[in-house]
Amino acid sequence: MSIPKEPRQLMINLMYLVLTALLALNVSAEVMNAFFSLDRGLSSSRAIVEKNNEQLMGSIDTQADAYKNELNEKYRSNAKQAQQIAAEFTSYIETVRTAVFDLGKGPSKNDPTIPKDIRNKDVTTRYFINEKKGEEIEAKINETRQKLLALADNDKGVESSLPLMVEALPAKTTANNWAEFKFKQMPVAAVFPILGKMQSDAKNSATAILNYCSNKMGAEKIVFDKFTPAVSPEKSYVIAGDKYVADVFLSAYSSSADNISINVNGSNLPLKEGIAHYETSTSGVGERTYKVNISLKNPVTGKTDTYSKEFKYEVGQRSVAVSLDKMNVFYIGVDNPISVSAAGVSSNEVRVSGSGSGISVNGAGGGGKYNVRVGTPGEASLTVSGGGASQTFKYRVKRIPDPTPQIGKKKGGQFGNGEFKAQGGIAAVLENFDFDVKCDMVGFEFTYLAKRQDAVTATNSGARWGAQAAAMVEKAKPGDAYFFDDIKCKCPGDVAARNIGSIAVKIR
Repeated sequence: MSIPKEPRQLMINLMYLVLTALLALNVSAEVMNAFFSLDRGLSSSRAIVEKNNEQLMGSIDTQADAYKNELNEKYRSNAKQAQQIAAEFTSYIETVRTAVFDLGKGPSKNDPTIPKDIRNKDVTTRYFINEKKGEEIEAKINETRQKLLALADNDKGVESSLPLMVEALPAKTTANNWAEFKFKQMPVAAVFPILGKMQSDAKNSATAILNYCSNKMGAEKIVFDKFTPAVSPEKSYVIAGDKYVADVFLSAYSSSADNISINVNGSNLPLKEGIAHYETSTSGVGERTYKVNISLKNPVTGKTDTYSKEFKYEVGQRSVAVSLDKMNVFYIGVDNPISVSAAGVSSNEVRVSGSGSGISVNGAGGGGKYNVRVGTPGEASLTVSGGGASQTFKYRVKRIPDPTPQIGKKKGGQFGNGEFKAQGGIAAVLENFDFDVKCDMVGFEFTYLAKRQDAVTATNSGARWGAQAAAMVEKAKPGDAYFFDDIKCKCPGDVAARNIGSIAVKIR
């Protein structure tokens, strides 16, 4: 956007930019914090699972060393391979996380653990869908799962409990494949907890294999003495009116245990393979908190311990934003480019329509880009809708501003004799106007006043000198004067020619 010279116009531009920034900040405050809070929670859970796996591996080593035989050595080797395979998968996903962090323009100023461009959905769609990184991850998950299952003798019980998997697509999804369902139009911030959950699933899958190997070796069951509740939401953020859905489970829990009970806000939840399913309706906007209590009965001592923790999530309001890419008004006769975004709504669902001043809206290649055309001065409205959101914006509609008549690069004044004769006519120049627009000269009245002689007046059509005007220009000599009056031109969108003023020239 160009910087206007008029103070009032400058103030309007600044107020518009501040309003747009405040809207963007409002969305990030309600949504973006939830992504990174969830990702940090998953990271803490992984650390606990990793520690438990090390303890379990230590027990397997102890059992194999105490009772040396081929069976124990086989399952000790399988357990170590499971840890290695899970570590390789976790490392692979970490490289993807690093790539996404770089796509988000690197560390932010306030928090270097969070990338700058956390709202961008185009870079993630390009990386995971267009560049097929999502398909690569899907293949890696399937490959890792098969390797782990092979270490558990492809046991059906282990297969049903292994969390690392490519889940089936929901019946009502519009996604064409798993990669689109997981990553298409996901903001940069939302990708991190998705990838973090994959790393957690790999660690927990290794736990399942280690438990299988331990059972095959006849080792005593390990009783963990530190636990923490964990939450895996179905969605990383929630829009007002939608349901918040999450799986609540005890980190590193064995699917063979039946000594656990879970309740949320005092209500008991049914368990399936150690996992409780929790959902609640949402209304209003802002932060919400719920408390999880998990009771665990120690199978050795019979003592029951309860572990409690509070979890928070953000409920946001769908909102839309429109920014004019060049000016803060619509101009008649030209394409006015605009950018449209809607928080929490896929760009494929966004619809933009207009009314007033002969407005029409056309797509400009996708990515939230549109071109607006208007026909008459006044006021026009744009309505942005989709995904349950709808908002109307009003804009002024103006003619293209009057161009400035110029001879060469001058608006009049003194010319040298040869300098003036070298000019070919008058041009209509749009100064400080961001659009690539040309106004056509219609004509002007030409008066030649030779020194100590009577004035001679002629009418000229178009921008260039006609025969009569050219002849008078050739007579120019020091002391002569030329006057160009009633200069008219037509700009795009003009019905009739407009008068853009006069030029006076003195030959020195």
